[in-house]
Amino acid sequence: MAYWRNQTTVTEFILLGFGDLPDLQILLFLMFLLIYITTITGNILIVVLVVANQHLHTPMYFFLGNLSYLETCYTSTLLMLASLLTGNKTISLSGCITQLHFFCSLAATECCLLAAMSYDRYLAICKPLHYSALMNTRFCLQLAVGSWLNGCLTTTVFVLFMSHLIFCGPNDIDHFYCDLIPLIKLSCSDTYQIILLDFILACVFTLPPFLLTLTSYVCILTTILRIPSTTGKQKAFSTCSSHLIVVTIYYGTLIIVYMLPKRNTLSILNKVLSLCYTVLTPLVNPLIYSLRNREVKEALSKAVSKYVAFTKTCGES
Repeated sequence: MAYWRNQTTVTEFILLGFGDLPDLQILLFLMFLLIYITTITGNILIVVLVVANQHLHTPMYFFLGNLSYLETCYTSTLLMLASLLTGNKTISLSGCITQLHFFCSLAATECCLLAAMSYDRYLAICKPLHYSALMNTRFCLQLAVGSWLNGCLTTTVFVLFMSHLIFCGPNDIDHFYCDLIPLIKLSCSDTYQIILLDFILACVFTLPPFLLTLTSYVCILTTILRIPSTTGKQKAFSTCSSHLIVVTIYYGTLIIVYMLPKRNTLSILNKVLSLCYTVLTPLVNPLIYSLRNREVKEALSKAVSKYVAFTKTCGES
């Protein structure tokens, strides 16, 4: 990092964010604060329930726990509420790259985790007789650890390439966080290789997981259509279709923002689309994947009952 600082004249950036809406800063702060609190509460609740309840120690909830923990880190990394409240939109060069590193790592990890979760559901619904043997504890750990390591290690290599970029011109980032594309545009260096590497990594971490996820859910929906019970068919179809919609929004917006040709006229659209994978999906994932499930509702009900009983006991003593 010392080498990097010695080669640059820009030591901090200004995140323009939603600066074109000055009259709505307080409203935006309150809205994002509410979203942040709801997102963190929902995801932490899922993690606690999965860890504490023995009945939720299954592959599906193991992956859901990983996803909820990831979403907690993801939202905390990107939502810069203080800048909306204070108006201070500056971020240091090292802070910007650190945020970029965490964002890319967590986004890549989530792509892998979503694919692993879809494969788990495929085995559970389409191969129920072989599910226990195929999705054993060791394989679950391998999928989860592989997802985290792939996301973190690949991003670390990419950030090392970023460390050779020189910034000597404008320092205004037209975004509400340190996103890769606006940051590269500010560099005085030759950015051809870094843009090519970004495109390759975006393809590797979005297209194969998305196609695997899509294929898994197509097989799942095909199997569901064969269910004789109309009620069971409707319930399973409702659950899987909601999963598929959320996954499609997440992958779709990532592909549009990071893989389609970059145009200045699309900068506002990209900023809006980025809200889908930075704000919307972390907010709705606990509801779509977990809080609608019967097992999670029962675990939550038991946890609340125990808490109420404990509170009454403490009050009586």
